[in-house]
Amino acid sequence: MERGLLWLPLLAIFIGLTWAGWREYKKVEAYQRWAVDFDRHKYDIYAVLGQKGDRLTWGKPTRSQPAELQTISLREIETIQLKLDRQVITDPSAVMPTSAKSISIELVTPTKTVFNIPFTEVSIAVNWFCYLLSEQARQDRTK
Repeated sequence: MERGLLWLPLLAIFIGLTWAGWREYKKVEAYQRWAVDFDRHKYDIYAVLGQKGDRLTWGKPTRSQPAELQTISLREIETIQLKLDRQVITDPSAVMPTSAKSISIELVTPTKTVFNIPFTEVSIAVNWFCYLLSEQARQDRTK
């Protein structure tokens, strides 16, 4: 009987991990259905992000569909900033840490409204940052 009681916490941990994995799997499935309409998209535990033409849409992943969605046109953005640990990175090709506590791309409008898109990995944030800068420059040339 004592052996059975010793295995009980391990069983509880296994059930908890299974439940957490199922929840994350459902979020990924919902993201995949949502991302079909976008040219470029990304998923991580903090945010989903999609780009179609000059429109960016982002929100929080949930099990049914992304929530708190926000959309902005690249033409409406004045400044795009990459922030690592609350510090603005001006040159992503310079010395780049492989990890940071907080990683985000900030979109600033002419009215100084700031939109924050969080990331979990520095490399993905840098790729999106460089891509958005090139898209913004391309949009500016076509004005």
